[in-house]
Amino acid sequence: MILNTRLSLAAALAAGLALSALPVSALADGMPPARTTAKLSAATSKDAATPWVTASRKPNDSGVKLQYRLDGAPQAGKPTVVVLQFDGVSDPAGASVTLTVDAGLTLSGSASLSLPSGQRSDTSVTVISQGDGLAYLNVFIKQAGRTSAISIPIQTGAAAPAMKANGEIKSLPGGDNIISLPAK
Repeated sequence: MILNTRLSLAAALAAGLALSALPVSALADGMPPARTTAKLSAATSKDAATPWVTASRKPNDSGVKLQYRLDGAPQAGKPTVVVLQFDGVSDPAGASVTLTVDAGLTLSGSASLSLPSGQRSDTSVTVISQGDGLAYLNVFIKQAGRTSAISIPIQTGAAAPAMKANGEIKSLPGGDNIISLPAK
């Protein structure tokens, strides 16, 4: 009886270790990891590429999956290539993408593109940060009357964004904390 328990425990431990070796992305949504088929320009170093990031999705979004990566660390005044990968276009009419940037970023190239139905699409856009700080490349995807809005963070420099120090933190009798702000 003791021998069987030890064998079962060892088998369970071995199975757990085998599962932990699988990529997290394969376990998260049942989909295989994204292919990295985007072609990079000769000026972009393969060593500078960061891993793919899968954008968050909402139940009522456009249905198009977006993955992105930055090729290199953003630096003020220098171009940063953002590689975008779209998948899941099911509308026979395709989907459309509109790109915008926050203040502090400049978008180089086309601000709109069309995605064909039934195939994965890759594109690269270039952004230039005017200074250190956090700004966003905004991606709006439309398909079949539904829209997804995704903001890709472009952090330039080491300075982490900080919240404005407005108001005071006060404790409620129940133990919760609130921030008291003046009316404007």
